[in-house]
Amino acid sequence: MERRRTHLSLSFSFLVTFCYFFIAIFATFLEAYDTLSPPQTITGNKTLVSPSQNFELGFFNLGSNSTRRYLGIWYKNVPKKTVIWVANRDNPLAHDFGDDGSLTFSNDGKLIVHSHKGNVIWSSNSSRPARNPVAQLLDTGNLVLKDIDGRSSEKYIWQSFDYPCDTLVPGMRLGWRFKTGLNRHLSSWKSYDDPSNGDYTYSVDPRGIPQLFLNKRNKKIFRSGPWYGQQFKGDPVLSSNPVFKAVFVFDSDEVSYSYEAKDNMISRFVLTPSGSIRHFSWNDHKSSWVSEFSVQGDHCDDYALCGAYGSCSIVKSSSPSCKCLKGFEPRKAQDWSSGCVREDSKGCKSGGDSFEKLTGLKLPDSAEFHANYSISINHCEAECLKNCSCVAYAKLDVNASGKGCVTWFGDLFDIREAPVYGQDLYVRVSASQLDSNAGRNKKKIFILLPVAVSLTSTIVVLALWFIIKTWQRNGAVEKEDLQFNDGRGSRSERNEYELPLFEIAIIEAATMNFSVYKKIGEGGFGLVYKGELPSGQEIAVKKLLETSGQGLQEFKNEVILISQLQHRNLVKLLGCCIHGEDKMLIYEYMPNKSLDSLLFDETKRPVLNWQKRLDIIIGIARGLLYLHRDSRLRIVHRDLKASNVLLDINMNPKISDFGMARMFGGDQTEAMTKRVVGTYGYMSPEYAIDDVFSFGVLLLEILSGKRNKGFLHPDHKLNLLGHAWKLWNEGKALELMDGLLENEFPSSEALRCIQVGLSCVQHRPEDRPTMSLVLVMLDSESAVLPQPGRPGLYSERFFSETDSTSLARLNSSSNHINVTLEKRFYIVGVLLYVVYIEIMKEKKKGESL
Repeated sequence: MERRRTHLSLSFSFLVTFCYFFIAIFATFLEAYDTLSPPQTITGNKTLVSPSQNFELGFFNLGSNSTRRYLGIWYKNVPKKTVIWVANRDNPLAHDFGDDGSLTFSNDGKLIVHSHKGNVIWSSNSSRPARNPVAQLLDTGNLVLKDIDGRSSEKYIWQSFDYPCDTLVPGMRLGWRFKTGLNRHLSSWKSYDDPSNGDYTYSVDPRGIPQLFLNKRNKKIFRSGPWYGQQFKGDPVLSSNPVFKAVFVFDSDEVSYSYEAKDNMISRFVLTPSGSIRHFSWNDHKSSWVSEFSVQGDHCDDYALCGAYGSCSIVKSSSPSCKCLKGFEPRKAQDWSSGCVREDSKGCKSGGDSFEKLTGLKLPDSAEFHANYSISINHCEAECLKNCSCVAYAKLDVNASGKGCVTWFGDLFDIREAPVYGQDLYVRVSASQLDSNAGRNKKKIFILLPVAVSLTSTIVVLALWFIIKTWQRNGAVEKEDLQFNDGRGSRSERNEYELPLFEIAIIEAATMNFSVYKKIGEGGFGLVYKGELPSGQEIAVKKLLETSGQGLQEFKNEVILISQLQHRNLVKLLGCCIHGEDKMLIYEYMPNKSLDSLLFDETKRPVLNWQKRLDIIIGIARGLLYLHRDSRLRIVHRDLKASNVLLDINMNPKISDFGMARMFGGDQTEAMTKRVVGTYGYMSPEYAIDDVFSFGVLLLEILSGKRNKGFLHPDHKLNLLGHAWKLWNEGKALELMDGLLENEFPSSEALRCIQVGLSCVQHRPEDRPTMSLVLVMLDSESAVLPQPGRPGLYSERFFSETDSTSLARLNSSSNHINVTLEKRFYIVGVLLYVVYIEIMKEKKKGESL
């Protein structure tokens, strides 16, 4: 019995001792999981993993066939390895020689990577030596080096967040530490499989007013605008939003920008090899990264696009338009990069100058500017007025104290119109110019005032007559449209065309309440937002603008038309949403966006090789043929252009935007339409509903990579159509082809496409082929193609210099415009009223002077 007790006691002691050692060993193992200390090393497939399993550090290769090996940090739980930091980005290990490398410590406590031969490939430039160094991978993705007693970031000897590569993650800072001179900035990879330093850098400029700059080598590409307390005034997407919270530090120790992700979202900013700054978030439903937005919004974000004293604005076609600030004129009429110069070059007249207030602008950049955070805006104006070198000033209330201003000395660059987030800019105007303006105003009043008196009575009569007629005419139309808006159309109509009707709450949640960060473009009659349904399906929401041309008539048109269309080359309508005055269409989302976003962008167009362009051309032709011949109702799109062709994930084209389309019976061969609509440069000369002409224009644009509208050639004044026809007649048609294709296309196919395009844009409508014949000509090498005649709209004089996207809505019958007497009275009345208003304005200005 005693022996048994002794045996049990020994067994219990052994069990306790074993558990103790097991726990100790296991604890040591856990401690080593995210830390590294001498004499430990990382080599081969060994890694460090952050405590919460968010990030992993180790050696890796880029691609299965890569011979280069790097030490880096990547997301642990993301299936596709996504690297956020590379240590030896410019000095890879030669993996083909069996050199896997190792990470260890130097004698003075630095982290080093050395080759199998003992050569140091990379080392941490620690601020001081460490007696007991410990490296740790934090849950933020930050690799830190500290003494074993280090407890705070101030005691870090070195950290990877101080030396970012192409990626900014939550908690990482961009900016300067003034005491040490450390500049934390992003630098792009050379290519997607080469992490060495590329051409682009993204950094904080701390001079005067902190701003973020994107540079290509030493050339400025993009500027965020100044930090204004809560946001960068020139780039609102960097401000706090439903996705992340922006954090900006600006004090005597540092100036830096960082962000904090909301709702534990996995997100990152990436400076791509092509120079785009994009924000990505991880989508668990799709198990992939989703691009939320790009920091650069449009072409007006291109640095100094309009030169000195030039202001850029985006018109409805998403094209940039330049104009000079008030008091300035273009230096060179055809070269906006040269900017503008003062209309009055006499110089500063002390005591006589004043400032012109310009509203809603992105504040400019200049070679020299000064910020003062303690004076009022009135004091700022007085100080600027004293100095003839001061060309402009603006309010700069960073601390919400009601004080602060910035003054500029030298030419003003990179100005754009920004009605929503822009600021007021006060630009110096000379005294002589003020006198000149006053004189012109008085002269206008002298000439126009007698005219105003004689026309006032006419205007009143015409206006009253028009109002009465409009009320009478619109009563029935509004009643009919409201029936559709409320869902009270006829029973047969609702049954035939019924679509899923989405609740507004679902759409608002999908688009983050129509956040600017979800806006992906403007199309047709409204804004387009990217969204995600609770199921994980991505959608595009087209929200019609209240001031757009599309009322319920066009909305009903688009819903009825698209709901009945089923073709792989037509965009799919998922449903609609009506909430009060708001009308929304919900489409399938196209990840490659519209064709024009690739075709007319020099940096993105290379992805459109010859085969992809040919497939896109044939896909568009098939979609049009379905509309014209194979759908139950014959449908003419009437607004076919590059921005209305969307590309899915496989680059398949899908025709979109049916707001202007019109359907007619299957036995009708001619369209009797009530409206003539379309886009300048794509519509046929006689304003007929002619998709063939628009297809021909689009085909030539795809081949050349050039827009028809706005096309300029140094040797002639022809547009793209005329240029193509000229080359065809001279036997040099292949010179039309996009130079980025580098002749990597069959000449016979290219010539056939050019000939088809020219045949479609012939001046005489009866000479143009049908879409069925177009497909035969594109698909068959044996088909005999007719020689094309002179194109319609082949000279630039046919196009307006303005960038309007739509033709005016005019009454018409068949293919001819017939402006009725009622319309004529209306137009005359409106014009006279506008003249009267302008006269009254000039009179008030004259009285004030």
